[in-house]
Amino acid sequence: MLHLSAPTDAGWFERVKHHLPTLLLDHTHLEKRAGSTAMSMIFRYADQATLAKALGEVVQEEMDHFVRMVNVLEERNITLERLEPSGYAASLAKNTRKKDPEALLDKLIVAALIEARSCERFQILAENLKDDEPELAELYAELYKDEARHHTLYTRLAYQIFDRDEVSTRLKELADLEVKALQDAGTEPPRLHSF
Repeated sequence: MLHLSAPTDAGWFERVKHHLPTLLLDHTHLEKRAGSTAMSMIFRYADQATLAKALGEVVQEEMDHFVRMVNVLEERNITLERLEPSGYAASLAKNTRKKDPEALLDKLIVAALIEARSCERFQILAENLKDDEPELAELYAELYKDEARHHTLYTRLAYQIFDRDEVSTRLKELADLEVKALQDAGTEPPRLHSF
């Protein structure tokens, strides 16, 4: 279960399919950011060994995904360059609390929701690219399983560290805000986390 309040609408792939190079570049940067997010939590919450160990594995996997995506870009002659991200993650982060311990709970849930949305989008890409881009479809079929596992990991950590009712309530609140952040990101430019 991905804990998303609403699924991606049926038209998303149609809106992004003609922008595949940009989508691949965006995905490459997102893997780097996901690794950075996990690493920053390890530094900020250095006194929590369970969190550090679990997120250390996430950092390694995200950076492996990043390198794999850099290879995809190179194979397609797409330059690894800076790319203005969609406003999705920033919009979602605006709704997080800044003081611990609530800040940690919100960080874990936001990371879980971003992983869940990526997982869902990777599955859509895997299904829709299989005829025209079979190798890319195969990559996305593999990566969506990793994203699902990362979502589960972040959610499990939240439930281990915090009260179950508090986590469930906040997860529902932030999941609703995640859908709004996705809508606020708009459709242009097309991104992995655009509407």
